[in-house]
Order: sequence, then structure tokens, then C-alpha cells
Amino acid sequence: MASWVLRMLPRNIRSLTTSSENQRVEDCHRHQEAYGYFLPIQTRWQDNDQYGHVNNVVYYSYFDTIINHYLIRYCGLKTRLLTSPLVGFMVTNQCTFHAPVSFPQVPVAALAVEKVGHSSVHYRLALFPPKPAQEPPRADHHDLNDGFFFGHPKLAQFDTLACTTGSSVHVFVNPATSKPTGLPEDFRRGLLRLRRLAPV
Repeated sequence: MASWVLRMLPRNIRSLTTSSENQRVEDCHRHQEAYGYFLPIQTRWQDNDQYGHVNNVVYYSYFDTIINHYLIRYCGLKTRLLTSPLVGFMVTNQCTFHAPVSFPQVPVAALAVEKVGHSSVHYRLALFPPKPAQEPPRADHHDLNDGFFFGHPKLAQFDTLACTTGSSVHVFVNPATSKPTGLPEDFRRGLLRLRRLAPV
């Protein structure tokens, strides 16, 4: 957590926030190597708030975008309610802000899978800003359509330390009953591809 944010918190909250174990985990989650999949995000003028940077609620939209992009592209998620055997309900979202981004920057969103249950998936997420004093990152159609995985040379265009980290939990349900349903095997395989890349 940014030092200026810590100074504004009450002392009893500050001590909880800075516990060494929590700080170690948070520091680990701020690095690119903690993530397996990346997707450039084009910020929009409307994303900025009156302070000139992306408003806090918009980050959840960025995170939702990379999660569903990966599920559709690499896990076979069907998004038509009439034909989809399962739909995902987002039941938990959390975001920690370390530094701001603003339009017209093009950061890269990052995704890892922490846990795959019978019907639930726990994600870890981050947003990495473009490196300062460098040409803005170039995202071509292929990057936006397919994203890329850890180790791709395009990651060199982005800071290695995340400006925002977060987590989300999806529960997948049968669209007819809204009751939790087991994840299909190919769907699960796509998710586990990112689980193996996540540090323990």
C-alpha cells in the first residue's frame, strides 16, 4: 500500500494493514511473475475522475474484462444464456491501489488463478502501468484478441510493479436453476493453466 495512503489510516487499521505476512504476500502479488495471462487495456476519457486519474470503481471493470476475456478465449465459456450450460456470478471483489493511472495510458491487466473448486474460481488480478519516459505501448489486434502469457516480449513495455492489485471469486451456476454446477473438464483445464503459473 502506498505510504501516503498508510499515513491517512487510523493507527489501529494501519497496524493491521502493515503486518509483515500481509505485506510479504502483497509485495509478491505486485510482480509480473505472479501472473500468467496479460491483456492490454485502453483507458477511456470517461474513466478519469475529477482528480485526473482513473476512478476507483473502473478498475473492477478492467478486472472483469480480463477474467471474461480469458474464460471466453481459453476456457470455452459460452455467453449466450439460451445455449450456455453455466454462467458465472461474481460473489467477491477486492482491490488495493498503489499508484494511479489515467487516460490515455494503456496499462496491461494481469490474471492468475489461485484456486479452482467444484463450482468456484478464485482469481488474483493486477494492473501494470506502461513504463515512464518511453513510447506508449503498442497493442495490435492480436494482443487485444488473444492477450499474451508471461514471458512475452511485450511485457517489457510495462512496469514490473503493479499499480493496482485485486482478487475476485466466481461461482458458476446452472442458468435454469441458479444453483452451483460443476465445472466442465476442458473449462477446468483452461483455468489450471494459470494455476500452475501462480506462486504458492
